Amino acid sequence: MNAAARLRDVSWQAVFGHDEPYPEQADGIEAAVDAAEENGFLVVEGACGTGKTMLALTAGIDRVRDPDSDYERVLVLTSVKQQLRQFESDLQTINRALPDDWQPVSGLTLVGKADVCPYSREGVAGIDDETVYDRCEGLRERTRNLVGDGGETSTGTLVSEARQTQTGLLDSGATRGPDYLSTAGEPTPYLPETAEYGDTEYCPFYATFLDDVPDDGDPIEAIPFDLTEKGHVDPAELVRLSAGYGTCPHSVMGAVLPHVEVVLGNYYHAFDPTTVGSFTGALVDEETFVVCDEAHMLEPRVRDLVSDGVADATLRDAENELTRVIQPVEFAEAGKSTAGGDGGDAASSADADLVRAGLDDADVTLRELRETRAFVSDLRSELDRRVRAHLDRTLPDWRADLSRLDDDEIPLREPEEPAVDELTEWAEAAGHDEATWLRAESVGAVVARILNEAEDDDVRRAAPAVGRTLANWARTDHVAYFREIELERTWDETEREQSWRRAYNARLALHNCVPGEAIAERLGEFGGGVLMSATLEPMDVFREVTGLDALADAGRPVEERTYGLSFPREHRASFAVDVPKFTHENRGRRGEDNPTRRAHVDAVCEIAQSPGNVLVGMPNYAEAAWMAEALSERLDRPVLLDESSGDDATESLKDEFFGGESKVLVTSLRGTLTEGVDYRGDRLAAAVVCGVPIIDTSSPRTRALRTAYDRRFGSDGQGGRSGFETALTVPAVRKARQAIGRVIRGPDEVGVRALVDARYARASWDSVREYLPEPERAEFDPVSPDLLGYGVERFWSSTDDD
Repeated sequence: MNAAARLRDVSWQAVFGHDEPYPEQADGIEAAVDAAEENGFLVVEGACGTGKTMLALTAGIDRVRDPDSDYERVLVLTSVKQQLRQFESDLQTINRALPDDWQPVSGLTLVGKADVCPYSREGVAGIDDETVYDRCEGLRERTRNLVGDGGETSTGTLVSEARQTQTGLLDSGATRGPDYLSTAGEPTPYLPETAEYGDTEYCPFYATFLDDVPDDGDPIEAIPFDLTEKGHVDPAELVRLSAGYGTCPHSVMGAVLPHVEVVLGNYYHAFDPTTVGSFTGALVDEETFVVCDEAHMLEPRVRDLVSDGVADATLRDAENELTRVIQPVEFAEAGKSTAGGDGGDAASSADADLVRAGLDDADVTLRELRETRAFVSDLRSELDRRVRAHLDRTLPDWRADLSRLDDDEIPLREPEEPAVDELTEWAEAAGHDEATWLRAESVGAVVARILNEAEDDDVRRAAPAVGRTLANWARTDHVAYFREIELERTWDETEREQSWRRAYNARLALHNCVPGEAIAERLGEFGGGVLMSATLEPMDVFREVTGLDALADAGRPVEERTYGLSFPREHRASFAVDVPKFTHENRGRRGEDNPTRRAHVDAVCEIAQSPGNVLVGMPNYAEAAWMAEALSERLDRPVLLDESSGDDATESLKDEFFGGESKVLVTSLRGTLTEGVDYRGDRLAAAVVCGVPIIDTSSPRTRALRTAYDRRFGSDGQGGRSGFETALTVPAVRKARQAIGRVIRGPDEVGVRALVDARYARASWDSVREYLPEPERAEFDPVSPDLLGYGVERFWSSTDDD
């Protein structure tokens, strides 16, 4: 929406979706608007009930609708689907509250191709969640080839052909009408099969979209609905409106993207280089007001997105692709046929000409292809050698029983001593210099282009991914980045019986330990915005690790607000239980009876007196399984165990937990049930956290992470905290705070919150109490285990009296 179409003299009060804001909301909206006007950012820690979602949307929409503002859109990023639904709900609330003569705020929720492709959604035409991306690209490419320069036909003809297929079935005398493909409750104009023009398969939905885009026009002209009247369009509505008309929902999503006022997505849409480069790049500019929700996850999410890696199998596939491009030219030069004949033939000559033309266009030589293939082949051999040597050293008889192999890591340098990695040193000694690593990127791209033109298979080529990773391996430094071989447990019976490849997926991994620079660089491309969560403290650590301090130093204002829990304090009891620390050394092996384990089980049992559901968070899934078994022997109520599983199993478990009699649910604090899940109402009476969920500190990757943070922020850098605190302790405490935050979600709710571990209760060399914000420290008074039961009983008695 351009400035001329905006409303005049709009203030944020006119946009706000409710009658009156909370005092914290009003303060936060004003602060966000002021910061955005200076191209700055507001950082908000707000407890449940602050109204952060409405706060951020109101401030952003106010800037977009102000005719004197440069902002054109709001981009919301969140890592939790539950929160995405909350933004959709609040945007609808805003639209319902707008004056009748105002246009609704237009909005769009971004999802992947699998969620909107009509074929994938209905599982037809051989397209599903696994194949949709490759099949889509292949169908689109063939559709474009049919109608492009020198193509056989026009988009209008393709659309007509697809639609006439339906009519032809009726005209043939069939006694019943054709089975149109239906999706999102809406019939489409096409059959469930993809269409064909001659012998060429194409996508009729994509053909319709291309046909509706005017020559040299804006793709928005191909949208089959009036965007200004729809308000927010969720994925189901997008599919219904698009596929029902006969056009491609994913293409419509891309066309709508730059024109809506509010875009809802996840961190991929702003921080994943591939996604931004291919889809959402138009949103990443100074005209966008960005909202980073669940911002305590910003650092770990972006760390994953800006890290890199390539699997052994992908290296193998890339080597094969290189061979398929090199062979036609080699065979043609030798006068041989690629089909195995004695001399050249037309097909072989054409293949060779295609390769030569592709190389000439890309300024890549056949020699460079051969050198890259030799490098990739040598790399696989070296990878194989290193994996075998590692297994021989750590488990000498590993070949006798591959089922014993667990996930593993093989560091390529000492994690505590940043230096050039061993694989780079090996490559140099083997004659593969830095230029070889870097050249792989352009070689991989040209190989994919040639094969896509020569072969009809709908597959994602391996060579570009290999080339990108190898080039990044050479480009990136050895302090912030840690290189290793990851071994992930799997099973592939097509591999030889005593080969490690039968039991493992191996991957060359390039980990970005300190993603703050990448975060700051991307945030700096936006005009301004809000970063918010219920758990950001300590704020100085958050600002350091996300690069916000660097932005502030560069002249971009960064303001802070912290809003505590505003609901009645008498509705909650908060305990920091002083029992032995639940550390690896103290708790011993699972199955052994010791004082630490007994103390934690006793504490959970006391809190399980609560009249309602109880959520128990453990440091990992293995300890969760142990606790669930121990509680089952002690409690007279059902005990459920959350295990690492897919979305369907998790949803089923939640339904079981919420339904029927009171239960105890035990999970990992690193799972999906301790943050982002709505336990509103009477779904939860108590939440217990046992231990501090610090990740495995013995892992080479964790040791490298700690070292990198020491050098950047700790004693070796500019900050005042150790790498262990910054990289490990603070995120762990945020996980614990997220879990206990599930209990009190509204002003009328009551419940118990308990942090069970001496490190939460009192000062010590490894205490984490200082990482709780001051209001929480004041509430979580230390309590001895012998008084915990009394405290729980007294609290629930007081609520009964009310």
